[in-house]
Amino acid sequence: MSRLWSRLGARTAAVALLSVGVAGGFYLGEDRETQQQGLTEQVSLEVDRADLAYQRERQAAHQVQFSKQRAAEYQAKLRAKQAAKEAAERARRAEAAAASRKRERAAANAPAKPYDGPIPASCAEYSGNRKTGCALMIAKGFGIAEFPCLEKLWTKESGWNHKARNSSSGAYGIPQAYPGNKMSSVASDWQTNPATQITWGLNYVKGKYKTPCGAWTYFQNNNHY
Repeated sequence: MSRLWSRLGARTAAVALLSVGVAGGFYLGEDRETQQQGLTEQVSLEVDRADLAYQRERQAAHQVQFSKQRAAEYQAKLRAKQAAKEAAERARRAEAAAASRKRERAAANAPAKPYDGPIPASCAEYSGNRKTGCALMIAKGFGIAEFPCLEKLWTKESGWNHKARNSSSGAYGIPQAYPGNKMSSVASDWQTNPATQITWGLNYVKGKYKTPCGAWTYFQNNNHY
């Protein structure tokens, strides 16, 4: 609105200038036609200048608006790109988690690998994973007198279930290793092979408590080992 009034004002001032000039020429006795022509040219020049200034202002305002629009579009593209990247990352994590759960379910449902090693006569009274544990304990160099301690320890921990998982901590298997994949240091079949789990557990007991009875004593005093 202010620019429009500026143009109107320029025209009004030019017309006033023309009127005053003509009147002055009349009183001064000058040639009215010649003076009117000169004033008309001056008015046209002023109007052209006003139009040019107006057009420049419009062009500058348009350029500013265009720049703001381009900047807004660029920011919108950046936000859309970031949102797409985050969505892709969430999808990737979800897919990886689903694949991990699928592998875990497959491992949990896989049949246990039977122990085919020698079973000492002193272990014959036990069955299942306990018999395997007894045989592997003796093979590790412990006397049969240590097995009652080991039997009680892992009965408390997992019930000798090679698929036992602690829902709170995530500890897994017969010795309740945390995390369960620690047992992969023995073999890659740590999720399904009781012998792998027992071997890892015996190594852990020997390294930290010397004997199964040492581990059982510690468990009784601390409720963990």
